[in-house]
Amino acid sequence: MNNDNKQNEYTIGAKIRDLRLKNGLTQEELADRAELSKGFISQLENDLTSPSIATLIDILTLLGTTLSAFFSDSGDEQIVFGADDFFVSDYNGTKTTWIVPTAQKNMMEPITVELEPGAKTDDDFPHEGEEFGLVLSGEITLCVGNRSEVVHEGETFYFSSDRKHYIINSGKTPCKVVWVSCPPSF
Repeated sequence: MNNDNKQNEYTIGAKIRDLRLKNGLTQEELADRAELSKGFISQLENDLTSPSIATLIDILTLLGTTLSAFFSDSGDEQIVFGADDFFVSDYNGTKTTWIVPTAQKNMMEPITVELEPGAKTDDDFPHEGEEFGLVLSGEITLCVGNRSEVVHEGETFYFSSDRKHYIINSGKTPCKVVWVSCPPSF
């Protein structure tokens, strides 16, 4: 066994031990819940054995996490974003800014939309999910299916994405909206 494999096994054992302790469980309690022996849990935490994927998933589920979360290195995950991270599209009086890079791989996708007076976003056709927005400045007309509602500065909107939808700047000044789609659709 090379040192890289030994290091990875150690990391797995130490992480499982840390999770078990954070959950306030003894080795015996975890073993009972996972229908394993206390000896197996001890060997696992001390890097003397490796679990099957199915057994690891069962243990992690009991410890309140998932396989992907367990193996992700959350210390490297970017959680604060600034203007240098944003992607901007400016077309026909509509400026769209993707404010969380690669958000389309996440559960939700936030953007900001700035519209000149009279400008309109492209039609978003029916899809699975929900939409939320907050008008930061100005006012918009929110069109969802056959319904239109004026949304003023400081007001929010929320609807199911199962009908065609778009917004129009119905005011006399530029407007800015934070818009979140879940799951991503922008």
